[in-house]
Amino acid sequence: MAILEIKVYGDPILREKSKPVKKITPEILNLVQDMTETMYATSGIGLAAPQVGVSKRIIIADGGEEGVIALINPKIVDEEGEAISEEGCLSLPDIYANVKRFYKVRVEALDLDGEQIKITKEDLIARVLQHEIDHLEGVLFIDRIGRAKRQLLLDKLIKQKT
Repeated sequence: MAILEIKVYGDPILREKSKPVKKITPEILNLVQDMTETMYATSGIGLAAPQVGVSKRIIIADGGEEGVIALINPKIVDEEGEAISEEGCLSLPDIYANVKRFYKVRVEALDLDGEQIKITKEDLIARVLQHEIDHLEGVLFIDRIGRAKRQLLLDKLIKQKT
């Protein structure tokens, strides 16, 4: 197991659409394990493969008592309600903003055994799943806020880097 480097805003991989996983291999299983270790080491509650430099459709999320939820090729197939709450991202350090998301989502994906699964989640875990699935499309949470607020946050991020 290893703690992987988190790619930060400006890295081109964060804006790429990730490639589907064709087969669950030992390398994929090791990546999920490393992503899990990285997520917890960085105090995250979710992580997408592009955030660690891998253009694959893989996400993980801390499911609380359920443990780590690992999804391969996840796709949101149904959603309900809406909720606005503050979000942050390991790839945008110290940047937070209120984002409107669906309150409840149903996701289809492969599990780590390669079996097709459907899960329904609501509230915080639903938000995390939406956030991480966005990463697979090259979308960051700041893309879901107003232009003026986004520019203020990006200016703050640039100042932090210098």
